[in-house]
Amino acid sequence: MFDRFEILIGDKIKLLKNKTIMVIGLGGVGGHAFEALVRSGIENIIVIDNDIVDITNLNRQALASQNTIGKSKVDVAAIIAQNINPNCKVIKCNAFLDKDNIESVFKRKIDFVIDAIDKVETKKAVIKKCLDENIPFISVMGTGNKMHPELLEITDIRKTEYDPIAKIIRKMTKDEKIKDKIPVIFSKEKPLVKGKIGSNAFVPATAGLLATSYVINKILEENHE
Repeated sequence: MFDRFEILIGDKIKLLKNKTIMVIGLGGVGGHAFEALVRSGIENIIVIDNDIVDITNLNRQALASQNTIGKSKVDVAAIIAQNINPNCKVIKCNAFLDKDNIESVFKRKIDFVIDAIDKVETKKAVIKKCLDENIPFISVMGTGNKMHPELLEITDIRKTEYDPIAKIIRKMTKDEKIKDKIPVIFSKEKPLVKGKIGSNAFVPATAGLLATSYVINKILEENHE
């Protein structure tokens, strides 16, 4: 099933199969990250999202199709995973993650977290929880109102610019005197419009694929060391 990937990584595919990755948010970014994780041999994935697929998701979200409109995103994700790799176990959390339930959600063994949410308070809570628990993570900043995926990059939060969400997270690190590195994906592109948020098929998707790339390569690097 993963023969082409094994050409690149050899028997390290077994390492990936045994890791548990949490994906928080299954929208334009998280849905593509989730699918890429499944196609990369990850067989234990925790997905958190309380939303359903909407017709407005069709232009950019990997889980969205005419057949999935109105269905729970976590349920759709589980079906997609089974259709790709029947050995993939998806733990579904159909809930809105916040400070009140984050402790219970993080009780499971988690090897890596992909934060693909746009609710700032939840994003703050996830980042701080990962830092407190020493759980590796990657946090994706805003991808709306952008047209150039080539301007996305992975860096520390302190090196970000042109991103309203990143600005808030930077302030949090300063106010709370957080010294740890906070790896993020952000775009150098200035937002095209203000107010309403528009999006496309390629910027969020690229951010999601970058997130999965970061996770997979970090796991493989750790094993190499």
